[in-house]
Amino acid sequence: MLPVAKRPDLSTSMQTQLDAWGEAAGVLGQIRDPKVLASLGPAGVRGLVLRRGKQGVPTPIPASHSAHFDWSYPHDNPEMAELYRRAKRGQWDGDDLPWGTFVDPVSPEVRLLPDDFMAWDVLSRAGVKLDKKERRELLADTSCWLLSQFLHGEQGALFAAAQVTEAVQFFDGKLYGSTQVMDEARHVEVFLRYLESKLGKLYQINDNLYVIIDALMADARWDMKFLGMQIMVEGLALGAFGMMYQVSEEPLLRSLLKNVIQDEARHVHYGVVALREHITKELSESERAEREAWAFEVALLMRNRFMVYEIFDEHFEGLMSRATWREVVKQSPGLDRFRAVMFSRLLPNLREIGLLSDKIRPAYEEAGLGRYFTGLAADQLTGDGMIEELEAGRGAVLVG
Repeated sequence: MLPVAKRPDLSTSMQTQLDAWGEAAGVLGQIRDPKVLASLGPAGVRGLVLRRGKQGVPTPIPASHSAHFDWSYPHDNPEMAELYRRAKRGQWDGDDLPWGTFVDPVSPEVRLLPDDFMAWDVLSRAGVKLDKKERRELLADTSCWLLSQFLHGEQGALFAAAQVTEAVQFFDGKLYGSTQVMDEARHVEVFLRYLESKLGKLYQINDNLYVIIDALMADARWDMKFLGMQIMVEGLALGAFGMMYQVSEEPLLRSLLKNVIQDEARHVHYGVVALREHITKELSESERAEREAWAFEVALLMRNRFMVYEIFDEHFEGLMSRATWREVVKQSPGLDRFRAVMFSRLLPNLREIGLLSDKIRPAYEEAGLGRYFTGLAADQLTGDGMIEELEAGRGAVLVG
C-alpha cells in the first residue's frame, strides 16, 4: 500500500511552508515589468499564498470586461467563419463514448501510464522504496491528478470562452466562440464523469493553475483573455492531452482524449487567428512587450504546475522534503515528456502571434525552454494531423 504522508512536526511543517512561500516569492519576485506584476501579482497572492483554490468552497473571482456588440453583423473574418463551420460539423456527444468499458486503475496489463513514468530511482534514494503494486498505485494517483487538473482547466476555459465570446471584436469570432463554450462544457462533463465513475477520486486545483485562471478572468482586456486562455492554457493543455493520449493504454480514456484533442486544435487556431494581426499591427511596442513578458511569466507558472505537489502532500510530506520531491518530478521521464510536448505546442504559437522576439528568447532559454522555439503553429495543424502524429510516435514512448 502506498505510504500516507506523515503529520509533520512543527519544524518540518514550518520548513515545508517556508519552501512554498519561497517558491511563490521566487516566481513573483522575478517579474520585472510592473504592468505584468500588477496583472499577475494579486492572483499570485490569492493562489500561491492564500491558496484560495484549496479552501473547499466555491471561489468568487471578480470579472471585468466590455461586451462588444455589432448591430451590423459583418462577415469580418473568413478564417474564423471556416472554423465555425468546422466546429459545427465536429460536435460530439459525451454519452456516445464507450462508458461500459471496465477500467482498473492499477492494472499491469492495461496501463493508464507507462511503468517508467516516474523516477523510481530518485524516490528510492530518498528512502521511499515501492514494490510493483505500490508503483502502479502511485501511477494511478498521478493519472488521477493529471485528469483532475485537466478538469479544473476546462472549467476555467468554459468561463473564459463565454467572456471571450462577449468581448471579441470579430462577429465571425463570436459565432465560433459560441461553439467553444459548448465544447468546454462537454469537456468538463466527460473528464468529471471519467474521474467519478472510473477512478473514484478528484484532486484539488493546483495553485499555479488557479493563479492563471484568476488573473485572466479578472483582466478587462479582450486580447489578454485570448492570450491567457486560447494560447497559454489551451495551447499547453493541447500538448498535455496529446501526451496522455499517446502513452495511455486505456481505451475509454484514449477515445475521450481523441475527441477533446480535435476540439482543442480548433480552439488554439482561433486564438492565433484573433491575435496575430492585433499584436503585430495594432498594438504599440510597449503594449506588445508587456504581453510578451506576461506570456513568459505564465509559461513559468505552467511549468511549475507540473511539480505535482498535491501528490507530495498526500503521500510524501514528512517522508521527504519538497526539494527532494522536485527532483523526483524533474527527473521523471514521463513528466519530462509532458513538459516537452506542452511547450512544443505553446512556443510556436507565441512566435506566430509576435510574442517570441529576440529580446525575450534568452529568458526562455535560461528557463530551459529554448528547445521549443521551432515547430508548426496551430493555424498550420489540424486535429486529425495531430492524432496521426501522436499515433506515429506512440511506439517509441510505450516502454517499461
